[in-house]
Amino acid sequence: MPETNKTILEKANAAITAGDYEGFLAHCTEDTEWTFVGEQTLRGKQAVRQWMATAYQQPPRFRVEHLIAEEDFVTALGTITLPDESGAAVEHTYCDVWRFRDGKMAELRAFVIKP
Repeated sequence: MPETNKTILEKANAAITAGDYEGFLAHCTEDTEWTFVGEQTLRGKQAVRQWMATAYQQPPRFRVEHLIAEEDFVTALGTITLPDESGAAVEHTYCDVWRFRDGKMAELRAFVIKP
């Protein structure tokens, strides 16, 4: 039985929290496009890889409160904890809307609210 998009996202998130960024990227299309609403857009897996190298110097911690799937979309609502400039852990509220294509994550719209 093929994996559901929700299962793929859960596996990808498990990889990222383990610090396995290449394992996470294996779940993305080569032309993946990530839009951090109000901030920036990353185009292509290499751009995401470069962003992760600086943004995720320490693996983030996720707490997914809701995972909602419909057709090619999976929406994750929850919190993500990342270190700030001083290294202190800061919890952010987020809503990620993923679009899947052929079993891979092709597009992200990320809404992140900083405290």
